[in-house]
Amino acid sequence: MAYIKGEGRGRDDECPFCSIVDMSDEDGLVVARGKTVYAVLNLYPYNAGHLLVVPYRHVADYADMESEEIVEMAFFVQRALRALRTASGAHGFNTGMNLGHVAGAGIASHVHQHVVPRWGGDTNFMPVVGATRVLPALLGQTREMLADAWAAAAAAATSTSTAEAEAE
Repeated sequence: MAYIKGEGRGRDDECPFCSIVDMSDEDGLVVARGKTVYAVLNLYPYNAGHLLVVPYRHVADYADMESEEIVEMAFFVQRALRALRTASGAHGFNTGMNLGHVAGAGIASHVHQHVVPRWGGDTNFMPVVGATRVLPALLGQTREMLADAWAAAAAAATSTSTAEAEAE
């Protein structure tokens, strides 16, 4: 109901994604920060661990993003998949963007890509009959768990790259 009423979204002239940039990781629910994009938990998740990959620059359309932003966004989606598999054992994922209000974007003025973990049987009677979703952990706990998994995956990738470079 908070999502439908627009609670926590601020005024129409405020962008929540731009506001998050200046918050601490804990307060903004930021999982990881890159040079041009960051990963943040969705305040209104479809499933536990629902992440958004967002460019720092306020841009509404994927077609208007810079090449560097697009490349880092793709790498962040890949890292999000790895971190979510490690932290939660996700069986699959929905990833994608809703560009424009008519396409379902809740915040159409700032492009962002969704990464939604899925598990067999994760859709049950609660959303249909009870009109509610059940999430097994608080967002702050989920952010901490995913940030740790993200850092571990990044460290593993760095050590693998170093070992491969030394082998050559």
